Amino acid sequence: MLREGIYLADRYEIVGKVGAGGMADVYKAKDHTLGRFVGIKVLKPEFSEDVNFVTKFRTEAQSAAGLEHPNIVNIYDVGSENSIHFIVMEYVEGITLKTYIEKKGQLSFKEAVSIAIQVGRGIEAAHNKHIIHRDIKPQNIIISTEGKVKVTDFGIARVANANTINSEVMGSVHYASPEQARNGFVDGKSDIYSLGIVMYEMVTGRVPFDGESTVAVAIQHLQEEMVVPSAYAPDLPVSIEKIILKCTQKSPDRRYDTISDLLMDLKKALISPDEDFVVMVPLGQQDKTRVVKQEEVETIKQQARNMYREELAEEEEEDEEEEDEEEEDDDDGFLNPKMEKAVTIMGIVAAIIIVGIIVYIGGSFMGLFKFGGTEKEDKKEPEQKQEEVKDDEGQEEEKPQAEQVEMIDVKGYTFDEALDALNNIHLGLERGGEESSEEYPEGQIVSQSVEEGTMVDKNTTITVIISSGAGEFDAPDVKGRPKGEAESILTQAGLLTAYDYQHDDNVPSDQVISQNPEAGAKVKKGDTVTIILSRGRETFQVPDVRNTPEADAKAQLEGLGLVVASTSSDYSDDIAEGNVISQSISPWKTVETGTQITLVISLGKKITTQYYSLNNYNIELPGHIPLDSTRVEAKITLHKSEGDEVINTWTATAFPYTVNVSNIENCDRGYFVIEWEWSYMDEDDAEVTETDKTVIEGVPFTQS
Repeated sequence: MLREGIYLADRYEIVGKVGAGGMADVYKAKDHTLGRFVGIKVLKPEFSEDVNFVTKFRTEAQSAAGLEHPNIVNIYDVGSENSIHFIVMEYVEGITLKTYIEKKGQLSFKEAVSIAIQVGRGIEAAHNKHIIHRDIKPQNIIISTEGKVKVTDFGIARVANANTINSEVMGSVHYASPEQARNGFVDGKSDIYSLGIVMYEMVTGRVPFDGESTVAVAIQHLQEEMVVPSAYAPDLPVSIEKIILKCTQKSPDRRYDTISDLLMDLKKALISPDEDFVVMVPLGQQDKTRVVKQEEVETIKQQARNMYREELAEEEEEDEEEEDEEEEDDDDGFLNPKMEKAVTIMGIVAAIIIVGIIVYIGGSFMGLFKFGGTEKEDKKEPEQKQEEVKDDEGQEEEKPQAEQVEMIDVKGYTFDEALDALNNIHLGLERGGEESSEEYPEGQIVSQSVEEGTMVDKNTTITVIISSGAGEFDAPDVKGRPKGEAESILTQAGLLTAYDYQHDDNVPSDQVISQNPEAGAKVKKGDTVTIILSRGRETFQVPDVRNTPEADAKAQLEGLGLVVASTSSDYSDDIAEGNVISQSISPWKTVETGTQITLVISLGKKITTQYYSLNNYNIELPGHIPLDSTRVEAKITLHKSEGDEVINTWTATAFPYTVNVSNIENCDRGYFVIEWEWSYMDEDDAEVTETDKTVIEGVPFTQS
């Protein structure tokens, strides 16, 4: 664990630890070179000693570093120092989507779709660069304090192989696709499945599959049907539910083809949530939910144990007795199916070898197989078996000449075609290697060891060189060029052109955003280069957010790509307080991504204040108070007739007492409460004090 104040690479000062995962700890640090805060993910010590793991960790991080998108936590740097391996990334102040869901419970469908769109845009940018996330889950989605949604850990999930110890396995397996559960082929559709599970959790507040172990959850992904989200969220619009169900189909072929297709439906759902427009792929016979075989269950269990042995340690201890029983069964002669198959195959091979040996020995004994020269063979062709022959006088005779054939031209032939042609004239053929050729396509013969027309002995072996195709060269750079110019450059280089399209805020329409293979990559003539052409800024219709709560309106507009530049307030007799009165862009107008829009928010009904006054109102001394009283005091309080609000209070000692009041708000009459207290001398010259209360109702006010 790194301590506060430690420097990495003489540049990053550790400020504090902010999180931990299965593979790495995460720290907040200060980049003193660029004067900004960054996040640093540091590989845990138990993985730092594994050279293969570290190499893969760095490779994936460097690959992910090529991703730059507003909805992705960008990677800035990858490094190592004193056996500490780390990734430097963008620091995002905020909380994970998992925490956000736990705090709010169920999210409104508009907020959930807005978040899903932003996550989908990040995934789309990665898929366009052939990077699959493999671990989409709420824990890897951050909502910043500004409300922006960012996806983290792109490409890192690939590193978490069977040697990874992951304490957050239960958090991952809840979102794993069926193909991940069975350790099958994983592509972009696996990310779509995981995002579908995340959307399910956002609108219902729960995951669709749960269990006591990772194996139990994984098997549910493979063979259990999920409860439809509307069972937990009855008000969920039909379009949102069908989008979630299409994303989470067990067969990848029944999901959305691409994340871009999913984004189109999500944006449409924001505008027309109750329209049933989602097209579900029909269920084929091969796509029906199947029961997982016991062998597959065992495979999943073994994989889970390897990957997550910390969490399953207790389960393994509980299973020890069962495993001992299985071992006893093995001792009794029962083998596991794979070992039994291997033993069977080895037995068959051994039997074939034994039979072959017996046949060979028997055949040799009977004279069926002859290897090496024999006396009979020497008598048949003495002139071909002897290098020299002497006559009766002992003089050497001329050695017979070997029969020769004229060499043919096999350039342009495939190896098999040349072999047939040369065998017909009693010549052999062997490969002498490969070389690039502009003249001969890949697989054809470029040159031969004996030229055409040359006389050569029969049974001679000819050596040929095979074409590896046109020579490799650097792919030209066509990024930023118009479509026609890019196509012309690639055609002149002998390359074929394929096209794909995507919206881009910064590249004009019909200009090249990127290419695959990238510029400088090795290519050969005839290779295909795919160029991604810009469709300019994405356009869409502005939804009608009038009379919608401000937070929901902002989420809906920003989810589509609009920028809510500012808001203002005004009174409205018709629109509830906090809802949108008007929007600066008319509903259903077509605009581009990034267009600014302003909103006017209601303050509710405006209450107009009217002012009243009470002028020269005299409070008289009541008749029951003696005029010769030695002291008279009255506490006078004026109230509003409606609501009993106190307008003012006075204390009077001389009467009549004149009351004047102005600026009385929204009330045209009131009442007085007067508390009297007076003193006088009785017949014995003793002072007597008495009290009384008087209420004067219906005092009219004059409008000011």
